[in-house]
Amino acid sequence: MKKTIIITSIIVAVAIIAMIVISKLGGKDDLSKLFTDVQKGDFEIVVTTTGELQAEVSLDIKGPEGLMSRNMRFGGIKIQDLVPEGTEVKKGDYVATLDRSSVDNTLKDELDRQELLETELLKKQIDTTISLGNLRDDLVNLKFNLEEAQITLEQSVYEPPTTIRQAKISLEKAQRAYEQTQSNYTLKVQQARADIKDTQLQLTKQRRKVAEMQDIIAKFVVMAPADGMVIYKREWGGAKRKVGSEISPWDPVVATLPDLTSMISKTYVNEIDVSKVKTGQEVRLTVDAFPEKSYTGVVTSVANIGEQLPNTDAKVFEVITKVDGSDPILRPSMTTGNKIITQTFKDVIYIPLETVFATADSIPFVYKKDGTRQVVVLGESNENDVIVEQGLSKGDRLYLSIPEGGEKFKLRGEDLIPVIKERKKIKAEEEKRTQNANPRAGMRPDTAARRQVFIRNRQD
Repeated sequence: MKKTIIITSIIVAVAIIAMIVISKLGGKDDLSKLFTDVQKGDFEIVVTTTGELQAEVSLDIKGPEGLMSRNMRFGGIKIQDLVPEGTEVKKGDYVATLDRSSVDNTLKDELDRQELLETELLKKQIDTTISLGNLRDDLVNLKFNLEEAQITLEQSVYEPPTTIRQAKISLEKAQRAYEQTQSNYTLKVQQARADIKDTQLQLTKQRRKVAEMQDIIAKFVVMAPADGMVIYKREWGGAKRKVGSEISPWDPVVATLPDLTSMISKTYVNEIDVSKVKTGQEVRLTVDAFPEKSYTGVVTSVANIGEQLPNTDAKVFEVITKVDGSDPILRPSMTTGNKIITQTFKDVIYIPLETVFATADSIPFVYKKDGTRQVVVLGESNENDVIVEQGLSKGDRLYLSIPEGGEKFKLRGEDLIPVIKERKKIKAEEEKRTQNANPRAGMRPDTAARRQVFIRNRQD
């Protein structure tokens, strides 16, 4: 019994000691998380955005040419079938089928018109044959009448003068009737030929139109113009062109075949940060699909005019980044994380924004582990850290939050307060001049202003 009590006591004692040790270790870990060291090194101002991979050069897979030819007009044509995006195709492979229902009706109307013209031509040819045949018969009869009048005149030589005169008049009438009918026949022939030729020209034009339309409709089955991977074309509004989408004579592209050896990242930067982004700046990229991999690139273009994306109110500016090198795993439409390095400061002192607080009159300071509050002169900042131009040295240990009894910490570096106030005054004057020159300038806070808001929210 005593032995059992002793063993139980030992176990309880060991458990208590273990709990105390763990508690102390945990306390040390928690304590270490309350502090951070002042760092020294290169400091980067970064604009972070989300982008989308695209091929720098793509070959368009288009619907049939001639959708807006001189002889015909097509409206919007729907995509009836389309191979899945990402399909690898060879030149001549099937890609898509366009809906023929609307153009088939148009073709039927044109075929009906062609048939009417063919019937009209045949009718004119028959009518011309009949009418000219009748005229030829009339000419033969009038010629007979002329010959009879001639014979009558010859036989009236020994007749009275009156009879001879009547015979001459009859001959002249027969001659004139024959000549008029002959002239009319010539005109009728010319008229019939012109009429038939006009109808033949209309029929030829209509046949050509029907043949062209049939040739275009035959190409409503779209084939790949080259080897590659099929990527759906993105519409102006951002949606991809797919089954049910329409192509038009002005934009007949069904899909694209991108050159995957040269990729770009298309992203949009808000109007607050776009002034910092310039062509030639270095960019660090990651791809959501492969988080373990990283890439580099360079900004190649920055839009001069902002645009408003769907479902957003803010204006953004398109920025294109050329990805360095190539990687076969990269595909169009993959989401990228873009860190545009807009400025780099060499060998400077910097601290986390969380360590910076402010007095009632917005003088920034930090809590040091030695039990003091140190006034600091701040420089540029990024999303996480801020440069300290005066007030701290590398290795100084700072509180990440307001320490217990922090209001009792002695304030040091008061000689830096005039420097801070003078800088604020100069900055305010610059902003006023800028705003006077451009009333829209300064309407949105820059990075430094956002930092000041962050600091004011942390005043003790």
